Amino acid sequence: MKVESIAAIDIGSNAIRLLINNIEEYEEKKAVKKNAYIRVPVRMGEDVFKTGLIGEEKIRRLMETMRAFIHLMRVFNVRGYRACATSAMREAGNGSKVQSLIQRQVGLRIDIISGAQEADLVFSAGALNEIMNTDSTYLHVDVGGGSTEVVVYRDHRKETSVSFPIGTLRFLSGAVPVSAEEDFKRLLKTLKDDYQPQAVIASGGNINKTLKLLGKKDGDSVSYAELFNFYLNLSALSFEERLKRYKMNSYRADVIVPALNIFLTIGQVCDIQRYIIPKVGLVDGIIRQLYSGQLKPRQLASGE
Repeated sequence: MKVESIAAIDIGSNAIRLLINNIEEYEEKKAVKKNAYIRVPVRMGEDVFKTGLIGEEKIRRLMETMRAFIHLMRVFNVRGYRACATSAMREAGNGSKVQSLIQRQVGLRIDIISGAQEADLVFSAGALNEIMNTDSTYLHVDVGGGSTEVVVYRDHRKETSVSFPIGTLRFLSGAVPVSAEEDFKRLLKTLKDDYQPQAVIASGGNINKTLKLLGKKDGDSVSYAELFNFYLNLSALSFEERLKRYKMNSYRADVIVPALNIFLTIGQVCDIQRYIIPKVGLVDGIIRQLYSGQLKPRQLASGE
């Protein structure tokens, strides 16, 4: 049996994630298995959505995280990786400078991707395609710290996609104007009228956590009523009460409420009562595209 490791890095507005998977090659088949997963809540969006720039402290934490990830990839003998940055870095006035700084000082290359590319990578992970019926239309919704990606799928094909500058950290930072929320609802109404979607396929850390707290397993469905009642319960609690009652991490207890609000807004405007939650993310899509050859892996710089 031959074993190789590949890695994916998601540099998001709220958190930075590293996923390392093994490709195990047998005589007649290959298998991809998760080896390690790390999440670091750097929260670059806190700076970007208030000032338009990534601040010095966030840059320092980002650099240290990237150095740690490189060490981990070397320990796991990773043969290739891809690192993708989303909303915060692509909107930051100094995003390209930070990108160059990391490549120069850390030796890690980052691709700053668009909202459409982000949505396509999540879809390519495979889990979404497996749960869709050919006779139904779905909205795949990925809610992040800085943006919400909405993709319409019909007969397993993408019909259209929209990236909205609405996310959990934007709401917490007070950086979502009323006009942006109105535009969001207006565009959702257009998607409803044009495509009549029957279900939401929901992704992102907050909806995954919600699924777990509701006592369900990956791929299960949640009704609009269930999600709404859970949202009301969380909203009635203080940050400290959420930490205690639901045993949440501090980095989750604040952003989960605006995340659920976004998902509920989509369900309300589009008259959708069913949410399917497959627990899939950007890193899973990057891994799948590396494995299939759709993405060319980057090579780690030689060690010290």
